[in-house]
Amino acid sequence: MNLTPIFKLLSDETRLRVILLLSKEELCVCEICGVLDEPQPKISKVLSKLRDLDLVSDIRREKFVFYKVKDTNGILNNTLMYILENLEDYPKLVSDQKRLINKTDYLDQCSLNLLKNIYE
Repeated sequence: MNLTPIFKLLSDETRLRVILLLSKEELCVCEICGVLDEPQPKISKVLSKLRDLDLVSDIRREKFVFYKVKDTNGILNNTLMYILENLEDYPKLVSDQKRLINKTDYLDQCSLNLLKNIYE
């Protein structure tokens, strides 16, 4: 993959925020929506774009799909690592990382309680 699609991806704030979260840990759509305080259709569109670029992998657990960043793109992973190491320069990203700690608080946004069983 050349650099242009990666930097186009990172130039959008929501896509950047999502991929940074997924570089930290595996998350489902409702957790991402809750952490970022964004609507589900918007997050699903971002995830679709990330899948199309083959930057995230997904795994189905019961009725839910969890996503994480693939470690196959060195340029993307190095860029994300640099951003995460310098988060103090990005207040919104700092806030996202703080909210990520409480990701299970957002499980009620999912239509079923199945996710709670996954984390127990």
